[in-house]
Amino acid sequence: MLSLSLPDLPHYWLCPLAAATDVAAVLTPLERIWCAQLPAALRDRYSASRRLLRHHLAVLLGLRSDLVPLHSPPAAPPRLAGGLGHVSLSHSGGQLLLAWSPAPIGVDLEWSLRPLQAAGLARRFFPPEETERLLALPADDQRGALLESWVRKEAAIKWQGSSLATDLRHWCWDGQCRQLHHLRRGWRPASVCRLQEGWLCAAVGEAVERGIWG
Repeated sequence: MLSLSLPDLPHYWLCPLAAATDVAAVLTPLERIWCAQLPAALRDRYSASRRLLRHHLAVLLGLRSDLVPLHSPPAAPPRLAGGLGHVSLSHSGGQLLLAWSPAPIGVDLEWSLRPLQAAGLARRFFPPEETERLLALPADDQRGALLESWVRKEAAIKWQGSSLATDLRHWCWDGQCRQLHHLRRGWRPASVCRLQEGWLCAAVGEAVERGIWG
């Protein structure tokens, strides 16, 4: 285990994938192999997101980027070794949300003006009690309410270490009580959703509402 003094609170970074051209961090040999095995359309996104994650972690932890003990294969949650905390990432379009925390954390982001059919998505994916509350809102408010709930739930699923397919319907967001809870397991983790540069950024985990934005 590396002996480093870790921050007490979560840290977040919202940045375009294109910002990877401005950082010195490079992929490790194993990351380069994983990257080369991806379809061509996904290689740039993988390379940029992992280089940016390594860069921000290196600055936060006071390490060289190539010495950050990050294990982050494609299509798998990133992990930090050495007792150096926990990380999460989410990308949408050309934007990337990164997070570090001393405790398990999950993040998600969506463009706040993303067009969608809120009523149909709620009926298909949300638990009945939440769907009823959402459909009682004015039509103009339903899309924003659904998006906020969705990003909180995706962040919760990453915090939980589960998947959308198995757990999305079991998470319920009560916008009036400002409470996220898991209907089967009874979990009620802290969650936060922030509008940042037009993006809805959600985080779930300990002390996420007091996290520091970089």
